[in-house]
Amino acid sequence: MNAESSLPFGGGLLYVSVFWASFALWQGAELALNAMRRSTLLAWSHDRSLRLLFLSHGMAFCFDFASALLLPSAAIPAARTVVWIGIGCVLAGTALRWYAVTKLGRYFTVDVVTQASQPVIDFGPYRYIRHPAYAGSLLALIGFALALGNWAGLLAMLLLPGSAFGYRIAVEEAALLSTLGEPYARYMRRTWRLLPYLI
Repeated sequence: MNAESSLPFGGGLLYVSVFWASFALWQGAELALNAMRRSTLLAWSHDRSLRLLFLSHGMAFCFDFASALLLPSAAIPAARTVVWIGIGCVLAGTALRWYAVTKLGRYFTVDVVTQASQPVIDFGPYRYIRHPAYAGSLLALIGFALALGNWAGLLAMLLLPGSAFGYRIAVEEAALLSTLGEPYARYMRRTWRLLPYLI
């Protein structure tokens, strides 16, 4: 392994600048969603998972940065190429999340809530997967781990937020089943959670 491949971002001001610009875009998008779409107007909150998501994200990022700096032996080869793949995943994941949010419209909130009057959304990305906004978030997080270029950090980013999203999906689907009943059960039977034909 050469010295360059063991450095976060593969070394260089361009890579560092692109990484932090992508991080600022992603973080800004998340803060905007959080500010605009709290559930103050919706009737029934089931959410106990939001804190777990925040905690898992923070821990994963800390571990990812620490791994990139302190575990050069776990560096992903071809660091310069992997950076660009990772940044592409961040941008694609952020775009997917926002596309999913726009399709949900007024029914999207950052905490889990349901209304008896809400329909089952089954168009756009929801035609195939039940949680495209979470799929987009996970893709972006994996992208950050790839951009930092460390196998240990990538594993942390997969396991910590991945487990938190798994719990949140279970909470959300139970809430929707309880409120929407058989229409949502039928929708669950014909769709995938996060990735068509796999998950």
